[in-house]
Amino acid sequence: MKKVLFVATVVKAHIMVFHIPYLKWFKENGYETYVCAKNDYENKKECVIPYCDNYYDIPFERSPIKFNNITAFKQLKEIIDSNEFDIIHCHTPMGGVLTRLSAQRTRKNGTKIFYTAHGFHFFKGAPIKNWLMYYPVERFLAKYTDVLITINKEDYERAKKNFKGGRVEYIPGVGIDTENFREVSVDKLAKRREIGVPDDAFVILSVGELNKNKNHELVIRALAKLDNHDFHYVICGKGPLENSLKQLASSLGLIDRLHLLGFRKDIGEICKISDVFCFPSFREGLGLAALEAMAAGLPLITSNVHGIVDYSINGKTGYSFKPTDETGFANAIEKLKNNDNLRSIMGRNNVKYVAAFDFKRAKTKMLEIYQKSLDE
Repeated sequence: MKKVLFVATVVKAHIMVFHIPYLKWFKENGYETYVCAKNDYENKKECVIPYCDNYYDIPFERSPIKFNNITAFKQLKEIIDSNEFDIIHCHTPMGGVLTRLSAQRTRKNGTKIFYTAHGFHFFKGAPIKNWLMYYPVERFLAKYTDVLITINKEDYERAKKNFKGGRVEYIPGVGIDTENFREVSVDKLAKRREIGVPDDAFVILSVGELNKNKNHELVIRALAKLDNHDFHYVICGKGPLENSLKQLASSLGLIDRLHLLGFRKDIGEICKISDVFCFPSFREGLGLAALEAMAAGLPLITSNVHGIVDYSINGKTGYSFKPTDETGFANAIEKLKNNDNLRSIMGRNNVKYVAAFDFKRAKTKMLEIYQKSLDE
């Protein structure tokens, strides 16, 4: 039987979110399916991967300097060497590095190596340390990659121009179910009361892990610049900066306007009861949360960086600024708050523009890439 292996750093936050449809496709096409990733469920018994015949819990770490990655490399190499995989598809930075290093021997024997870069850490405006650390590694490993798949245009152009290896492909992100977000129905007042937001408040929403890269602090500081405090800032996500965000909001007199909701499964409903979506990240491969907000019909206020610029069009989808521009974000929030018609126009634009990133398009392109390689 033909065999395919999917590798990523974690199961719950990556394999389960992005790759189940492709595991299903391989199963339906006669492949035995394998997954190597860290079990990141709090209750380990919940780690059940659909369409996966063989799962290996590998102790990957996001940080390249963690000792566990040495163990992960050894375990992964043993699995790859002891199986004759037809295709290996790796994802996430550490998953991609360790897999391509582990698979050099089996690649010489005919295994096809796919790597999807979910946003390079080196990009226009990135810190110089990112370029020094990540760029040489990715450029070197490109020669051990048969198909390099990029999900934003900046990465595609750079890889196409500078990386010497296999084929470079572009797909419009991992895809989202735009219809699902567009058609969400919710009792607006009841939902607002459920999450503790006043009926008549102007609601600004952000979705993302509470970490430095997501840059939620900038929105809090921007809101402190506004004279009118008739707003509430809702953040869906967990992370290490929860206490520091609360402390910042408290010091600026905004603690009663900040709502940290933690991890949520009802993002579509929360989008529908919000007025604006803020996405001030320093870096994004593309930014799934912002695309979901677009599909729900929200105007965007975003940073103008890597990945996000593929869909955030200043003056059309909303407004975009440098991820350090507190004043720009503050002015955009105030402008959208004071103009219902402008919010409506931008929201309709977003529903139209986000169709290019629909899951059906991304899946069709990805399956074409697989089929092309198999035909070869």
